[in-house]
Amino acid sequence: MLVRKPQFARGREREGEDECEDECEGRGSAAGTGRRRRVLTVTAVALVLTATSVALGAGGDEDRGVRAAPALAASVPVERLASGDLAQGIASLQKHLKDQPKDATGWATLGTAYIEQARTSGDPTRYPQAEQAFERSLALRPADKNDTALAGRSALAAARHDFPAALSQADRALRVNPYSESALATRVDALVELGRYDEASKAVELADDRRPGLPVFTRYAYVRELRGDPKGAREVLLRALKSASGTADVAYVATALGQLAWSQGQYDEALGHYATALRADPRYVPALEGRGRTHAAQGRTKEALSDLEEVVRRFPLPGQLAALGELREATGQREQAEEQYELVGTWTRLARANGVATDLESALIEADHGDAGQALKAARAEWSRRESVHTADALAWALHANGKDREALTYAKKATAASPGYRNASFLYHRGMIERALGDDRAARRHLEAALDLNPGFSPTGAREARSALAGMTGSGSGSGSREDS
Repeated sequence: MLVRKPQFARGREREGEDECEDECEGRGSAAGTGRRRRVLTVTAVALVLTATSVALGAGGDEDRGVRAAPALAASVPVERLASGDLAQGIASLQKHLKDQPKDATGWATLGTAYIEQARTSGDPTRYPQAEQAFERSLALRPADKNDTALAGRSALAAARHDFPAALSQADRALRVNPYSESALATRVDALVELGRYDEASKAVELADDRRPGLPVFTRYAYVRELRGDPKGAREVLLRALKSASGTADVAYVATALGQLAWSQGQYDEALGHYATALRADPRYVPALEGRGRTHAAQGRTKEALSDLEEVVRRFPLPGQLAALGELREATGQREQAEEQYELVGTWTRLARANGVATDLESALIEADHGDAGQALKAARAEWSRRESVHTADALAWALHANGKDREALTYAKKATAASPGYRNASFLYHRGMIERALGDDRAARRHLEAALDLNPGFSPTGAREARSALAGMTGSGSGSGSREDS
């Protein structure tokens, strides 16, 4: 993933919150299918999301007497603000817009801040509010003079996983302002997510020429990783860390370094980077999550549970819920694990109601922990929209879950070979398990060993299954870590 990854009027906002409350309560009740505890848990998460929306809504902080902060400016990189600074900046900007409702740049900046608030809080009800803010901005200043609103629309489309629209809006913004940092960065994101890696490489080089800075550097590093150069990615991020000036910047880049180290199985180095991030910002959730995943990979279950429970308590997003669920499942807490997986469905329904395409996340989680048929439907839908290595892997795994292993292998090969040199332990594991199902133990052994060699703790349940499969296979296999064939 990119390092994210990779970005109104009082009456209207209150109406949106009321709709969220009504829908969340109904869905919470529907999620329970016999166990009252799960009903209460699902409802609680829905209420957390609603409470977040209310507490951070337009005018909400101001009404509660939160100390004022300077209104956000269009040049402020809101994706790297600490959560408290973001909330306070939004409150001040909302107050400013009450006094100056014709400030087109202010409305566009508010929309961008709402997107970031949705990303950091896990509350997708922010997206319609962002959309309204951009519409307000464009009504005040036409698109051919309003790159800030166009770049914001691009970021909103990317946040909703509509990457063709994100690319289109970024290009429009860049025609108005070729040096828009937000548009340059989101354009890279869109091309990566669409699987257009050669174009993404050119786009990030262009962005680096025009607006070098942390948002571009982190994307440059990710593109290098995708092109099979994790060492080069690390060098870029280390240089970026040296140039980071504020605490939020330090937390942002150090966490990216931690994620990269974790993906290569370098757990001590990962923990060092997460420690740097948390010293800079003790409440930085991505660093806390990374530390929890690293502790899980090291077998330090108590510390991992503590970190991941705190992450989920604050921001119950699908990836984090699934990570906690898998850790609980791996430690024999099956009922508690099921609760986490059910909560993913609650968030997914809420996200879809607010315009977010969730098929990629749904496909992987359903294939492992839910409805295999739904997993395949979601994966095919996502592949029809974008042909990236991640969607190829999701489709391969969903096909495997439905017993369609011959077709699954075609997509597993796309995932492990489409981007030359890129190695992902989960992709290798999925390919190995598909090959095992097809009776090709030699190839299966090669890819399962490669997954565990690369990142032996890539998933609490996946790594366990990989080891179990290897133990159960007979016959010789090639050495671990060999390059997969295409």
